[in-house]
Amino acid sequence: MCGIAGFVTVRGDHAAAGTLRKMTGAIHHRGPDAEGFWEQGPAALGHRRLSIIDLSAGAQPMANEDESVWIVYNGEIFNHASLRPALEQAGHRYHSRCDTETIIHAYEQHGPESLQLYRGMFAFALWDSRSRTLFCARDRMGIKPFYYYWDDAVFVFASEIKALLAHPAVGTRLNPDVVAEYMTFGYGSNEETLFGGIRKLMPGHWLRLDAASGQLRIERYWDVPARQETAPLDEREWIAECRRRLEETVQMRLMSDVPLGAFLSGGVDSSAITALAQRMTGAPVKTFSVGYAEAAYSELGYAAQVAAALGTEHNEITISRDDFFSHLPKLIYHEDEPICWPSSVSLYFVSKLAAQQVKVVLTGEGADEIFAGYYRYGFYFLNERALRAWRVLPAPLRAGVQRWTASTPLLPAPLRRKLEHTFLGRDDAFESLYLDNFYGAFPAAERAALLTGGDRSSYASYMEYWNAASQAPNTLDRLLYADQKTYLVELLMKQDQMSMATSIESRVPLLDHTLVEFAARVPASLKLRGRTGKHIFKAAVSDLLPDSIVNRPKMGFPTPLRDWLSPQRAGALIDALEDRDGLLAAITNRDALHTLLNRHRQGEIDGTDRIWRLLNFQIWGDHYITGRGAGRWEALVGAPAATPV
Repeated sequence: MCGIAGFVTVRGDHAAAGTLRKMTGAIHHRGPDAEGFWEQGPAALGHRRLSIIDLSAGAQPMANEDESVWIVYNGEIFNHASLRPALEQAGHRYHSRCDTETIIHAYEQHGPESLQLYRGMFAFALWDSRSRTLFCARDRMGIKPFYYYWDDAVFVFASEIKALLAHPAVGTRLNPDVVAEYMTFGYGSNEETLFGGIRKLMPGHWLRLDAASGQLRIERYWDVPARQETAPLDEREWIAECRRRLEETVQMRLMSDVPLGAFLSGGVDSSAITALAQRMTGAPVKTFSVGYAEAAYSELGYAAQVAAALGTEHNEITISRDDFFSHLPKLIYHEDEPICWPSSVSLYFVSKLAAQQVKVVLTGEGADEIFAGYYRYGFYFLNERALRAWRVLPAPLRAGVQRWTASTPLLPAPLRRKLEHTFLGRDDAFESLYLDNFYGAFPAAERAALLTGGDRSSYASYMEYWNAASQAPNTLDRLLYADQKTYLVELLMKQDQMSMATSIESRVPLLDHTLVEFAARVPASLKLRGRTGKHIFKAAVSDLLPDSIVNRPKMGFPTPLRDWLSPQRAGALIDALEDRDGLLAAITNRDALHTLLNRHRQGEIDGTDRIWRLLNFQIWGDHYITGRGAGRWEALVGAPAATPV
C-alpha cells in the first residue's frame, strides 16, 4: 500500500526541478517508510512506500530487466505468486518477491489484457520508454484511487488530489457542474471532481497516453456481469458455495510480512471476516472498534460481545463531539473533497488506534452492496407495491391526502417524518421515491432554490448506471448495480483516504471481483427475503457467530449528529455558513440559505443532513478554493451562536 504521483510532459517545458518531490511530499502519510523518484525524457514517476510485502526489495519506482519499463504502483495483487511461474517460463526474470514485478512482466507479456489476471486492489502508472506511452489502470471495484489532470500539454496523476495540486500546471478552481450532485448525494459519481480539470480514472478502466501523438485513450476492461442462466442450485448449495468463496477471499487477504488486524464494528460483516481470519491464523486477531459516549449511537457493546465470543485481542476508542469537530477540517483536507458521511471521522479514529499496533487491517465493506443489506431496498419495494393501489385514487384526492399528512397537527412530528419517506410524502417517480428519499439531503425544490446555478444534473450519473442495467431480470439487480457503481465507490474512497491518513492498509475481502461476480448470479430471493437483506451471507456465516450478532438490526456507524448540530450546541458553526467570504456565498441564493438555516434554528425543521453538507462544503472551500485556510474552524466547535436563535 503506497502513494503514487507523476507526470508526462507532452508539449512545453518540463516541470521545475523538485516538482515530483513536492507531489510525493503531499502524500507522505500514504507511505512513510520510503520514497523513490525516476525521471527520464518526458516522464517522471514518484512513489511513497508503506512496506507490506518483501520489505527489503520492494522499492519503487521499479523497472524490468533492461529498464525500458518503469512502474509506480499502489495496492496488492493477492494472486501474484500463482502468476509468477508462467511469466518466468516465458523468459521474464524476477529480482524480488514483490507483486509489483508481476505487474511489469505481465504487462510486457500480455499488454492491457494482463489486467484480467489480477485478483486484488490496485492503481498504477507504467511508463514504456520503447513506445513512449504511459499505461495506467485502476482495480475493478475502485478500492484504490487514481486522479489525473490533462490539458493536452501535460498529464499529471496521483493517488490523491492534493498531490496533483503541487504541480504548477494544476490550479484550484471550483467545478460548478458537480455542485448540484454533491448537494444531493454528498459526492460525485462520474469521472469529474469538485476541482475543475481534475478527474478520476473510473473503476475497472485503463488509460493510455501516447506521448508522441498526445492521444489519450480510456477503456473499460471489466464490469459487474449481467445475470446469466446457470446450473440450477438449491438454497443449501448456494449457501455452501457462498461460504467457500468467503473463506477463499479472506485467506488470500492474509498475505502480509507485517502485523495484521481487523476493524470490528459488531455487525455481521466485519464479525464474519474476523471469525474467518482467526480460524485461519490460529491465533487471536487484533481487533479495533470505535464508538461514542452517547450509548444509543455506539456499537462498542456489540463489538465487545463478538470479541469475547471469538477470543480476539480487542481494542476500542470512544470519541466525543469535540474530538469529532476539531478533527473535521483536517480530515476534509485528507479526503480532498467534502466528507459525505460522518462515519469517515470515526473511521479515522479507529484507523489511528489500529496504526499503533498493525500495518494492515481487514474490513467488512461491500456485503451490503453485493448481497442487498440496506434497509432502503426492502422499503422501496414496499412503497412500490403500495403505489399500485394508491394510483387507483383520483389525483386530486391523492394530493389532498399528501398535503394533510405533511401538515396536520393531529399526527405527531416523528410520525409525519416517517410518512414523508412513504408514497404519502413522495412523488411516484423513481428519483423522488428512491434517490431523494434515501440519498438526498435536500428536497429537490429546496435544492433548486438554494443553488444559484440551479439543480443541474443531480441525478444524471446515478441514472446512467440505473439505465445501463435496464435489461436486468429484476429491480433489485438494477439497484445493486447502480449502488456498486456510485455509492460503494465513494465508501471505498472514504475507507482508503481515512486509513491511509494514519498510514495503514485496509483490505476488503468481500469485494474480491470473483465474489462480486458470484453475488451477481445469486437469485434475488436469496439476497432480500421480505425486508431482511443479506440472507445468503448471514446463512453462510451463521455457525461462526452468536445469533444475536448475525440477526441484529443494522446500525451502520450512526453518529449523534442531530444533537451535535443543534442550534444550542453548534450555533457558531451554523452562523459561519452565512459568511459572505465563504464559498457558499458564491454558489447559493443568500435569502434561501438564510431561510433554511433560520428554520433549523427555530426548530421548524430538522436540517441536520443539509447543514452537514453545507458545513463540509464551506470548510472544503476554505481549504482549497478561497485561500482563507481552515484553521479558524477548530475555534468554532464550541463557540456560542453570534445570531439569536
